Amino acid sequence: MKSITNFLVAMALSALLLANPVFAINSDSDATSTKSVLVTGASSGIGRNLTETLAKEGYHVYAGARKDKDLAALNAIESVTAVRLDVTKQAEIDAVVKLIEQKGTGLYGLVNNAGIYIGGPVATSDISDHRKLFEVNVEGVYRVTKAFIPLIVKSKGRISTTGSIAGTVTRANMTGYSGSKHWIEAYTDALAAEMAPKGVKVSVIQPGNYQTHIRRSSVLREFAKKNITSENLTPEMKKQLDDMTAYELSLKKPDEVSAAYLHALFDEKPLRRYMVVPKVEEKAYTMSEKMRQLVELNQWGPYPYSRDQLVEMLDKALADKKTD
Repeated sequence: MKSITNFLVAMALSALLLANPVFAINSDSDATSTKSVLVTGASSGIGRNLTETLAKEGYHVYAGARKDKDLAALNAIESVTAVRLDVTKQAEIDAVVKLIEQKGTGLYGLVNNAGIYIGGPVATSDISDHRKLFEVNVEGVYRVTKAFIPLIVKSKGRISTTGSIAGTVTRANMTGYSGSKHWIEAYTDALAAEMAPKGVKVSVIQPGNYQTHIRRSSVLREFAKKNITSENLTPEMKKQLDDMTAYELSLKKPDEVSAAYLHALFDEKPLRRYMVVPKVEEKAYTMSEKMRQLVELNQWGPYPYSRDQLVEMLDKALADKKTD
């Protein structure tokens, strides 16, 4: 037990030493004005923050949203072309592909950011909620990526997806959401292998708890299912919504997430994974959980590795990353 504990501590410390919240970008091109990026789920949260950041940096953004008021707000931003895009509707996806082809701007970057959060225990969760979650977070990413691959391959560009630290670890009442984000991890690795021969780089951004309003949207979605409006909110429901709103507003804005996206999209040597968290405690928890999983992988079977062998593997992995 002591050796396992020492191993976990050593691994966690080494991983924390690798953490670098500042991404200095060595751009692979000076022609930033010629690069266009599509951001799905751009109406709020990370998507809106990234859209504004890309526009300020001189890139052209196709910003996907579903509602008229959000499309109007996005169109008001210089260098942004708002596009109606529900990632669950193939017709809307195809229409955006056609629009970009007609405009002749090409597409250098695809950011799969659209997503929803639905929580709850397996025993009492509605299967329709589970289906909706995967329709957006999984099938939506797959549909959009598949549709835009020809444009991205033509530009030898980048594909990045918003994952989550919940895509590497999970907790109770997050089976569906965390499961969808775990899928993003596998999808990223497989897609990266498929795209590498075509000159396309693929990354996943793994945010921690930032101000995105995804939780508040989840509460409002649940109210809508029950035909609850602002006129018939009970005091308890209003308090639930107010508390969730206050919590969201207390969180840090996702500027650091956008910085990670800039690196993934435009640096000469993008990383495969970008864990971006506002607090060191989130990083420590996530890394320690991954270490626990590694120990569990080594517990069963005829070929267990010793502590020294595992540390040797860690040292090799660290050395390999330094030479990338």
